[in-house]
Amino acid sequence: MLKSEITRLSNKVARQHFAPLRAAATAQRHQIAELKRQVAALEKQIGAVQRRSKSEAAAKPESEEGPNIRFVAKGFRTLRERLGLTADEMGQLIGVSGQSVYNWEHEKARPRARQLAAIAELRGIGKKEARARLEAGASGTSKTGSDD
Repeated sequence: MLKSEITRLSNKVARQHFAPLRAAATAQRHQIAELKRQVAALEKQIGAVQRRSKSEAAAKPESEEGPNIRFVAKGFRTLRERLGLTADEMGQLIGVSGQSVYNWEHEKARPRARQLAAIAELRGIGKKEARARLEAGASGTSKTGSDD
């Protein structure tokens, strides 16, 4: 009987000491569960923002460009040949180097939006107009060079 009373009292004291620990552990488990829910919600928001930013980034270049101007290297080369221009001459009309024109034609590079607009403008001119523009550009540079 003494042994059972000692066991009962020792269990009572042990429960008193462990009760706050159990309560703290339970509270921490609840906090962990709440934090997991918050992390899941934030990850879901991040995913939505990333999807939205990707779709906006894909749509943005079209809106900045104005009209949608396609560039096809083969078509560009055909345009240059139709106008009877060398790569350097075509570059002068567009405002770039002949090497850039070569790279565009061989699909090693792509023109920027400003250059695409200049190329689109050249699509509507003929050989005479192209030559006139080249001569006007050449005479304009020689005049400014002789004024110095």
